[in-house]
Amino acid sequence: MAENSEVQQIVERAVAQALKGQIPQLQAEVTRRVVDALPASSGAAPTPALDASALVREISSIHTGTTQKEILRGLLDAASAHCSRIALFVVKAGSATGWQSRGLGDDEVVKEFPLEMSAGPVAHAFENRVATPANIAEMDARFVEQFGGPANEQMLMLPLVLKDKVAALVYADGGENGNLDSPALELLVLATGAWLEVASLRKQVAQRESEVVAMPVGRASAPPVQTVSSFSDPFASHAPRHTAAEPASEVVEVASARASAAAAPAAAADPLAGLSADDADTHRKAQRFARLLVDEIKLYNQAKVAEGRRHKDLYDRLKADIEKSRGTYSKRYGGTVAANVDYFQQELVRSLAEDDVSIMGAHFKR
Repeated sequence: MAENSEVQQIVERAVAQALKGQIPQLQAEVTRRVVDALPASSGAAPTPALDASALVREISSIHTGTTQKEILRGLLDAASAHCSRIALFVVKAGSATGWQSRGLGDDEVVKEFPLEMSAGPVAHAFENRVATPANIAEMDARFVEQFGGPANEQMLMLPLVLKDKVAALVYADGGENGNLDSPALELLVLATGAWLEVASLRKQVAQRESEVVAMPVGRASAPPVQTVSSFSDPFASHAPRHTAAEPASEVVEVASARASAAAAPAAAADPLAGLSADDADTHRKAQRFARLLVDEIKLYNQAKVAEGRRHKDLYDRLKADIEKSRGTYSKRYGGTVAANVDYFQQELVRSLAEDDVSIMGAHFKR
């Protein structure tokens, strides 16, 4: 037994001495093999944790934009920190055409590139209005042929939704290094869509202000009606090359004819024609403010508005918002010459209830 124990000790010392110089190499080799095996076993690189501070800064940078182009460029620049390649395609009349990109080469390399929308992740994202991860093999073959695909074959298609419609589609992938942070990209696209709506509303209000200021006193017709559903399209300037534009001369002729036909009765029916310039201006400002308040109610309660119209109980569903806005309106114009006309009440019926007071419900005070 003593002889066996002595032999065992000799063998252990010899093996330990032989392995002593090989352990670092063995550790490095095992680590390399484990790392190499991770993509094959998981199918994709792990999703990094969201950096809240960085996202706040990136969303703030998007919100510094005041025009469509500035906001969308801000989106692409911010999103570039969370993916290796990204491209934005504008959707018009059922077609998607390239606008700008990052990481695919020149920023304009995708400009006017037509994206196939009938199948694959593009169709799924467009029809369901949800972020759609997929394998690059499911993507439009023409796109892959022209721009290539990511090393890990994983991509993401995101819808940019404005007023319940997909106004643009955003393609993103991890390129050569697998950098694709899907949650961060979804958040940035959602924040961009919301900011585009706010910017559009602000532009509409500013246009109404300038139009009223430019109108001659005593001959101005009522300010143009603005509802949530009639926001100006922030992608109106972007149209596929194959879309034929209406001849400018015809547009001018039609607009001129309509203006001439409406001018005489509008001037004759102006309820503010007999007021002083200051009083008429106060009435118009009250009208605009009432429209803005009701537009905001509709903007932030779209589901309740739809249900309330369907069940004819709008006031009950929106009572808190309506009365809060009514108080705001009364505080500003309740002590002015415009107080003899309840423009806020009129706007509730006209815009919120679509000129059908019964839709407001039994508890609404006529």
